[in-house]
Amino acid sequence: MLVTLAAALPTSIPSPDRGVWHLGPVPIRAYALCIIAGIAVALWWGERRLQARGGRAGTVLDVAVWAVPFGLLGGRLYHVATDWRTYFGPGGNPWGALEIWNGGLGIWGAIALGGVGAWIGCRRHGVPLPLFADAVAPGIIVAQAIGRLGNWFNQELYGGPTTLPWGLEIYRRVDPATGLDDPLGGVALDPTPIAVVHPTFLYELLWNLVVAALIVLADRRFRLGHGRVFALYVAGYTLGRFFIELMRTDPATRVFGDVRINVVVSAVVFVGAVLYVAFARRGREEFVAPEPEDTTAPGEQGTPQEREDA
Repeated sequence: MLVTLAAALPTSIPSPDRGVWHLGPVPIRAYALCIIAGIAVALWWGERRLQARGGRAGTVLDVAVWAVPFGLLGGRLYHVATDWRTYFGPGGNPWGALEIWNGGLGIWGAIALGGVGAWIGCRRHGVPLPLFADAVAPGIIVAQAIGRLGNWFNQELYGGPTTLPWGLEIYRRVDPATGLDDPLGGVALDPTPIAVVHPTFLYELLWNLVVAALIVLADRRFRLGHGRVFALYVAGYTLGRFFIELMRTDPATRVFGDVRINVVVSAVVFVGAVLYVAFARRGREEFVAPEPEDTTAPGEQGTPQEREDA
């Protein structure tokens, strides 16, 4: 019976035959949909957590108006800076640096510039940045997990060949009209895989969900505050990213001889995050959300009905 069951189980994970569908002339890109879905989850969960910490309803969305565009810009700038040969090297396509819909967002740049946007938004709405960061941290890493599904549709961010039963099948995608290779916008017409590889995007997706669960449990158990939840998220994420990055085989900028740059960045950021967790203030800060500004003109105090009756 076990032999029969083993024979019935899949021996690898198929990739989608495409990552782009067309609604008339409009391309619907799975990568973009995953990013949008992740942002939506992060906003919803962050809103609930911030309100539980004393924040006013709607504050997360107000801050996100600043943080999300800054984060997307930062993520793209980091990707282009660390993979500049693809766009500005010999045979590169400089305009491709603007094509964010084709994938390519560096989490380090997204967090760095996203943090600047969040700082601006928090100052405008009277929310301490560490408190805000602690509230949104679990949602951010779940959003990263959802975003990794976009890499599955794009057939990117995978490792070396494997015979493990969860190996990822990679197909040759082509433009159906011309038959030319088109890895991002094309369609896999031949169901025979050209490679079976480690699905490192899946490893990171699962690790991110584990980290999200751990930081939520730690927050409940130890009542973390003053930015320690966010720092714990960063430490957990970079720990996994360090080892997963070592498995990846896609082209990347190398430093110190032949070390992928994201391996080095993960190690450095991990140390910084651990030090912050160790030395930041203990406990959770008390916060009372500021009341909305009173825009009532002088002499018009009272409810709208009272003013009308007067």
